Amino acid sequence: MRYTLLGVAGGGLRYTGQPARTCCRTAFPATARMSQVFQIHPQSPQRRLIGQAVSMLRAGALVVYPTDSSYALGCALTALAAQTRIRRLRGLVDSHFLTLVCRDLSELAVYAKVDNPAFRVLRAHTPGPFTFILKATRDVPRRLQDPKRRTVGLRVPAHSVAQALLEAMGEPLLSTTLRLPGADVPLSEPDDIVQQVGRQVDLVLASGACGVQATSVVDLTEDVPVVVRRGMGDIAAFAN
Repeated sequence: MRYTLLGVAGGGLRYTGQPARTCCRTAFPATARMSQVFQIHPQSPQRRLIGQAVSMLRAGALVVYPTDSSYALGCALTALAAQTRIRRLRGLVDSHFLTLVCRDLSELAVYAKVDNPAFRVLRAHTPGPFTFILKATRDVPRRLQDPKRRTVGLRVPAHSVAQALLEAMGEPLLSTTLRLPGADVPLSEPDDIVQQVGRQVDLVLASGACGVQATSVVDLTEDVPVVVRRGMGDIAAFAN
């Protein structure tokens, strides 16, 4: 099923059935209403639209946004209801931990304990399509950590839209790949995203076709990096 475009307002698109939302609301309930869709330039994101997206995120919204590996679901660290919606949409169990997406290495180091060997790895591979598992600092809520290892997954994406969003947000996003239950690859086309999850999210930042691979996951908690998952990032540097 396709939706009819109602019009363009400052670069933002709204689809049939979408009621207006107010960004200053304190919560975005999971409803069957159609999400908003902003057409975002992939290299030069429109500052006003990024600002609107951040206002929605701070109010508890669940947002689809592009990264250097694939489209992702993201919300604020404090948006507990949105985190529940992410797990429901992805079909994830509570023991599946979401990723903290940071704007740069200095922000990542606020939430992870980074020793010298880990720092050298991170400096060489961020920004990029990698997720790194590190020991969490006290700034990471316990509910976001592995309860036994006290670890957390973090990444710094190399995508202009994601970077603009993180810069304006001023803090990490809690995120996961937009791959639906039973699917082999993530959703990569904005039209498909709107059709399949448009009633389960609050905003889609549409920035053209995106990748269909998840990140490579590398565990940096021990002396030698361990590749946990092979994905888009080149893992040749971590070969033992």
